[in-house]
Amino acid sequence: MSSLASHSGDQAPLRGLRIVDLTSMVLGPYATQILADYGADVIKVEPPQGDLMRKGGASKSAGMGALYLQLNRNKRSIVLDVKQAPARKALLRLCESADVFVHNNRPAAMRRLNLAGEDVRKVNPRLIYVSLIGYGDNGPYAGKPAYDDLIQGICALPATAVQAGGQEPRYVPLTLTDRIVGINAAHAILAAVLRRDRVGEGQSVELPMFETMAQFVLGDHLGGRTFDPPTDGPGYNRLMTANRRPYATRDGHVCALIYTDRHWKAFFEAVGRLDEYFANPRLSDHATRSLHYNEVYGIVADLMQGRTTAEWIALFERCDIPCAPMNDLDALIDDPHLAAVGFFQTLTHPTDGPIRYTGIPSRWNGTALKVTRHAPCLGEHSLAILKEAGMSPSDIDALLQSGATSDAERAISPGVSAP
Repeated sequence: MSSLASHSGDQAPLRGLRIVDLTSMVLGPYATQILADYGADVIKVEPPQGDLMRKGGASKSAGMGALYLQLNRNKRSIVLDVKQAPARKALLRLCESADVFVHNNRPAAMRRLNLAGEDVRKVNPRLIYVSLIGYGDNGPYAGKPAYDDLIQGICALPATAVQAGGQEPRYVPLTLTDRIVGINAAHAILAAVLRRDRVGEGQSVELPMFETMAQFVLGDHLGGRTFDPPTDGPGYNRLMTANRRPYATRDGHVCALIYTDRHWKAFFEAVGRLDEYFANPRLSDHATRSLHYNEVYGIVADLMQGRTTAEWIALFERCDIPCAPMNDLDALIDDPHLAAVGFFQTLTHPTDGPIRYTGIPSRWNGTALKVTRHAPCLGEHSLAILKEAGMSPSDIDALLQSGATSDAERAISPGVSAP
């Protein structure tokens, strides 16, 4: 099949791309959701107990946690217990007509299941086999389990937070590494698809979390160790200063970046302290300020306490100094800009009623892509997908009888149609 086929008038750029998705938790599902949002047919393969993330976060009904809902829209779900040989055979049948197979299991587990790259690609040499793993398989950490918190720690994020003025080591309060590696996985998959379409054969792609995040962190913080021999220690000074934080105002906080020479002069002129700007040599130019970020940001912090947040935002906007309010989560959800651009989309879920999904930010010829399919119930599309793969009714019935698959369509409330 042509992996980049499109339909007349259809803005979804990946329509026609089929992905067999054996991932769970956050990293893999986030990567495949990006591709599903762009129009790929993502077949989410789940064990009988379902993706563990179905229990993640707030929920109204069993197996439909908020985190699962926000990571799995625009996909179809099939239950296959791949520990059973007939279910593995059914999985390989799906791969015969797929463009991409992606998993986030440890390589040893995939070898035990006879689902390693060489096994799966036998049925389809054009298939792109993608392994999302914790650590590269030629290093001493190969095969070790990896989760977001662990990768944040080994990539120095909690330690860097302390070095930048924090009280104690803390993880960034979101699944940062899962999502950053997920984005990298999405573009690695697309690069492999383009290569396959150019040369006519698939390949195996391996993306380790640790190395991906190490590149991400050290892109900012390799610092003086960029050079051989080192000219200084690691770390980007501006990002490490304790006073690089939202500024406290009389009634809250405001985020502002006074950065260029023009910004600094305009700020001190607007607050009636232009004489201080000219008198303090550490404020004179960018190169000098960069050696004293903590001090110069501290001067600003002291001044900011004298006015309200609204007064500061008005002043910064008059001076064309970049600024933004410091939202909490409720304020972010209710932000008027997000409302104006139609960021959220609500679909009626067959088991949970109206569900608010975050939007697809990109626009294609001025048109935003839409969430067209709710996050699926466990095994909601099992029978339809098996039939599409050409499996006989007797083979499907055998899978049902053994518990290797399930028909969740029967569990969906009657009278509520899925998109």
